Amino acid sequence: MGEENCSTVTEFILLGLSDDPELTVFLFLLFLLVYGVTVLANLGMVALIRVSSRLHTPMYFFLSHLSFVDFCYASMIVPKMLANILKKDKAISFLECMVQFYLFCTFAVTEVFLLAVMAYDRFVAICNPLLYMVSMSQKLCVELASCCYLCGLMCSLLHLCLALEIPLYRSNVINHFFCDLPPLLSLACSDVTMNKVLLFIVATFNETVTIVIIFTSYLFILITLRTCSAEGRCKAFSTCASHLTAIIVFHGTILYIYCRPSSGNGGDANKVATVFYTVVIPMLNPLIYSLRNKDVKEALRKVVGSKIYS
Repeated sequence: MGEENCSTVTEFILLGLSDDPELTVFLFLLFLLVYGVTVLANLGMVALIRVSSRLHTPMYFFLSHLSFVDFCYASMIVPKMLANILKKDKAISFLECMVQFYLFCTFAVTEVFLLAVMAYDRFVAICNPLLYMVSMSQKLCVELASCCYLCGLMCSLLHLCLALEIPLYRSNVINHFFCDLPPLLSLACSDVTMNKVLLFIVATFNETVTIVIIFTSYLFILITLRTCSAEGRCKAFSTCASHLTAIIVFHGTILYIYCRPSSGNGGDANKVATVFYTVVIPMLNPLIYSLRNKDVKEALRKVVGSKIYS
């Protein structure tokens, strides 16, 4: 790439999902609806867990943090995406772009580790139920949740520092609907091999560690369930099925986007997959947990009932 084509940038242009004007209204209304459900479902889940005493257990403590993280990282992406769908000027300042990437990456990595911690929580609850509340003390729960956030902050800071070292770009047009790192790196004039290798290594390491924790936890759960009664297996499966569904959907898209050496060039397939885990999954998680969880449905019924009859 010739040096004459490279320059510093003060803003980027986000191409978005589609330049077809016929899809504009449809995409705006669709994502507005999805984001509305995401906000209501996740903040509603956090509020329900806070006000319902029957949900004051380690499992729902982590679920409240999962809902908070889902709300946060969807909010880093969707409002700007909705605005750009309607606006002709799809510019985003360099600073805003870096902040968006950093916060999104922080919450996404935090969710990866939160899902692993939730698997460990299910392992303790099912394999050692008599000592569950002792083993998963409030102090330990806070420490585990804090570690998840710390991992997200540190991983994102590492990528951000390297991204800020890029001096020149051959273009300021990002073929994506938000400032994700891979399409940003594809615009760099300087050698960004280190950035790409580090992104692949960190993403693969995070996925490997968390998937091993999840796999090991559920392996011991399956072994334990073999000795349980049919009623006990049914109850345990109902609790774990929601978590496994969230894990499969979330980790599947993360592996596809970031854990391939040639991933993330901003192509249509990557953009569709990214929509899935940035927009759809934050909406699905609280619905999955609420629709398949008797405790959540019962708590919601009591809270709604008390409001109606009070």
